[in-house]
Amino acid sequence: MHDMWTQVGRHLIARVSGPMKFRFVLQPLMASVFAIRSGLADAKTGKPPYGWALLWEPGHRADMLKNGWKSIGKVFILVVLLDVVYQVIVLRFVHPGETVIVALLLAIVPYLLIRGPVNRLARKKRPTTTPSANIPPLDNAA
Repeated sequence: MHDMWTQVGRHLIARVSGPMKFRFVLQPLMASVFAIRSGLADAKTGKPPYGWALLWEPGHRADMLKNGWKSIGKVFILVVLLDVVYQVIVLRFVHPGETVIVALLLAIVPYLLIRGPVNRLARKKRPTTTPSANIPPLDNAA
């Protein structure tokens, strides 16, 4: 069992410097773009931060997971496909467990880490009152 985890670790580390290493920058960047877009949309509609709500609001969890998958699903599938291509080229064998680990690290983790904080930052930047509420009414008598 220990040898299996050692091999998995070696394979994962080799991906960083091996062929197709560009995906370790490009895919988290794509996941981040989708997370920012979703976080801004959450802030606009007044939804709570994504990761926090997933953990502590079980009533909305299924809808939130569907929404998250709709946003990040294509990136996740792209990560899986590129990792399978990498494994076929380099390892000449496909290790599904390693593919899932890579897909989680390159797509899901950045998405979860960025969507909630973007929502919080966007809500802090939004004015709480409308600008016209602070302007005194015009005096028509003058």
